[in-house]
Amino acid sequence: MQPQIEKRFNGFMVSRGLSGWIVATMLGWLVGLGGPASVARAQGATAPQGVSQAVPGFWDPRRRPDRPDLSRLTVIRFMTETDYPPFNFTGPDGNPAGFNVDLARLICDEIKVTCTIQMRRFDTLLDAIASNRGDAIIASLSVTPELRKRVDFSDLYYRTPARFVARRDAALAEVRPETLDGKKVGVVAGSSHEAYLKAMFTGAELHAYPNDEGLRQALKQGEVELIFGDAISLAFWINGADSENCCAFNGGPFIEGRYFGEGVGIAVKKGNDVLRQALNWALFRIWEKGRYTDLWLRYFPVNPF
Repeated sequence: MQPQIEKRFNGFMVSRGLSGWIVATMLGWLVGLGGPASVARAQGATAPQGVSQAVPGFWDPRRRPDRPDLSRLTVIRFMTETDYPPFNFTGPDGNPAGFNVDLARLICDEIKVTCTIQMRRFDTLLDAIASNRGDAIIASLSVTPELRKRVDFSDLYYRTPARFVARRDAALAEVRPETLDGKKVGVVAGSSHEAYLKAMFTGAELHAYPNDEGLRQALKQGEVELIFGDAISLAFWINGADSENCCAFNGGPFIEGRYFGEGVGIAVKKGNDVLRQALNWALFRIWEKGRYTDLWLRYFPVNPF
């Protein structure tokens, strides 16, 4: 397993988890999933009837967007990156695959427009859209004030929360700053998660590890009582073979934008309001019809929220 690293994206730091083992784990789930795992209901999340998992919602049903003029859209050239599973990766057939790719296809189906999806290196995406080699970036691109100066964004379609994980036989009834006083908590050194713990959980005894693999092994071996990190990659670890069913989420989620970002949107060229409004309308419709829920449950059997 490769550690979570920081990619420098045209001068901006973007946290990217590049754990290659996720691909094999996820592909097994996508073939004949027996059903989502039960998890605690997250704040602000909703669960469809008959579904035990809480699914995050990012759209307000009271703010239904008007249908834009779609007649000016003849094709949408989506761009995504090559290796960020489970959001985008090369599938067994050699074609683009992943959560972002499938969401792009749902958008195209909703708008009823021809679409292409090209995979590019992550650090080339902004230049590609600026030079008109693509129309929209759907590559788990975090919305930041710096990036807003270069591109426009659709509405958010997911966020990357932080969560605590504990051993199943030692979970805490509540996870608050005061309940973690004196507790040994593991975190990746130099990460935004470490910064958050230092600011908000000042009584915890922090143990910093160089990478995710060392962090998770520390929890399995009882060196620490909890670990804190990116909930999406932790969800795959919890439900994968490497964890040996040792651990589960405990408390959370934590979504403070100052530390963990505003969220993820689809980037378009500055001033391309026709496409941006079309994407917002399509995203709302996909969510309203339950298709976003279906997609989420397919990719996240253990909910990061």
